[in-house]
Amino acid sequence: MELVITMIFFMFSIVISLIYKKIAINNNIVAIKNHRTLHSLPTPKGGGIVFSFLSLLSFILIWWNWQLPKELFLIIVVGGGVASIFGFVDDIKNIRARIKLIVQIFLAVWVVYWLEYGGLLLLDWMPTFLTIFLLLFFMVWIINAYNFIDGIDGLAASEAIFISLTLAVVLFLTNGSIEITAIFILIAASVSGFILFNWPPATIFMGDAGSVFLGYIFGSLLLFTVLTDNISIWSWLTVFGYFFADTTATQIIRIVLVKKWYLAHRSHAYQNLARITGSHLKVTRGITLYNLIWVLPLTLWSAIQPEMGVVTVILAIMPALVVAYKYGPVLSSS
Repeated sequence: MELVITMIFFMFSIVISLIYKKIAINNNIVAIKNHRTLHSLPTPKGGGIVFSFLSLLSFILIWWNWQLPKELFLIIVVGGGVASIFGFVDDIKNIRARIKLIVQIFLAVWVVYWLEYGGLLLLDWMPTFLTIFLLLFFMVWIINAYNFIDGIDGLAASEAIFISLTLAVVLFLTNGSIEITAIFILIAASVSGFILFNWPPATIFMGDAGSVFLGYIFGSLLLFTVLTDNISIWSWLTVFGYFFADTTATQIIRIVLVKKWYLAHRSHAYQNLARITGSHLKVTRGITLYNLIWVLPLTLWSAIQPEMGVVTVILAIMPALVVAYKYGPVLSSS
């Protein structure tokens, strides 16, 4: 039965993506080439609304069948819905950065409030105010960080599938929550149908409707699963290896090298490599292979032997940090 449901969500994602493409083209919801983009033809954008909608539907079905904790349901369904809708509006209207930040802070507060409501923020080793501040900062950062990797065809979508399926395996190996395992599997199924049209050369873009949603959902699930001892922080940081290393290193380097570091840019290593190679496909495929060959076994190792978590995180991020330094903002500014 579970396999049938997964296949249904995958097929729905394909069909709805096709329908959305036509709607987007007919209503001129398309990305036009500018100084930040790496594509040359007008392409439908905001396609992430497809898998966001399906993921939210799957969360409701899981809640209906397994009774998710109230706080988790409200975090991922209500907060996820706001993140997706706001992202979609931004794709259409190009909302100002200040308003985006306000909404991101609101989403972060929503997560922290319900974690506190569920009694999950009782950390004896850290003052409450500091805990809340760090969690708010983390949520705002991960929402932006995931948005940062949606800069070439297929990258953000393939990362979402990889992260979701890897963590589903982690939960299976560690006898973790069945409900959260189902959440990850159905996120992967929903994004898998979409990526058929987003894989290089993409005929539809994810946009903020998808990247903001995924950043919010992954950040929320990280906090919930770590605080409920379902997934260790080491497994999360390891599976995040590539994208966390690239986005964090790029931003730190830009703060040092660039006067207006807060402005939108296209100096991530993966973007520079796409220009150097002249191919989105080579870069996305290379990062996917890096995840499968290197990050996947390290993540499983961190789950089986949590005491080795620091080692797996370092091993997962070091190659990505080297690439980020060599081909990121340093290269762009030279």
